[in-house]
Amino acid sequence: MFKLLIFGGTSEGRRLAEYCASKGIYAQVSTATDYGASLLPDSPFIKKSVGRLDSEQIEDLILSGGYAMIIDATHPYAQEVSENIKAACGRLGNSSLLLRLARDVSTDICGKAFESVSGAVKYINTVDGNILSVLGSKELDSLTAVDGYRTRLFIRILPDERFKEICLSLGIRQDHIITGKGPFTVEQNISHIKQCGAKLMLTKASGAAGGYPQKVTAAERCGIQLLTILPPKDSGLSFEQIIKHMEKTIGEFS
Repeated sequence: MFKLLIFGGTSEGRRLAEYCASKGIYAQVSTATDYGASLLPDSPFIKKSVGRLDSEQIEDLILSGGYAMIIDATHPYAQEVSENIKAACGRLGNSSLLLRLARDVSTDICGKAFESVSGAVKYINTVDGNILSVLGSKELDSLTAVDGYRTRLFIRILPDERFKEICLSLGIRQDHIITGKGPFTVEQNISHIKQCGAKLMLTKASGAAGGYPQKVTAAERCGIQLLTILPPKDSGLSFEQIIKHMEKTIGEFS
């Protein structure tokens, strides 16, 4: 029987799970958070697992299933996870089963662009004003390098108590933490910008699926600077190419 293992984290990964559910293809989907799992389809063909896995745990998961194909559909900024998946597959000698599903981040970049969070922080420290970071929870440590971050920095994160505790432990004030589940509308982004009194908005180039165009419009309407962290180069396959590979492999199992 054809079984698929998907490491999720993007809307493309969710779309792949929905495709499997609609076609009666058995798939195990691993997500880092409960929120990510909650977005997946409820289907007898989809098995969900939640938790951040290291390389050895990924290896154990792969060994447990007898999968015919492994799809890395994690976020393009989650390079450590992708490296762990590659390493696990390499140790097991099944690297040929691994395919990378690339997120489409072709949306035009607006405002100032930076190769890294540290580069953006250096720029932020040359200007005045509050900052609304919508980078999520993974870059919190790096953002403590912002001058006066305890008063200037506002964070938008998922409504998860673990992430909130990290913010508080770093000295980010409770009233500087905004929680919510994206992607956010233009109006929601504008509301959060006004709530913070932000002069700068710090985001990733998340593409249309991650609500980047809505952030651009909100920043323009509020007259603030948009600072964008560029994604690492992603050499993966498109959704359509992944489906073709799946259909070919399924045919070999028939």
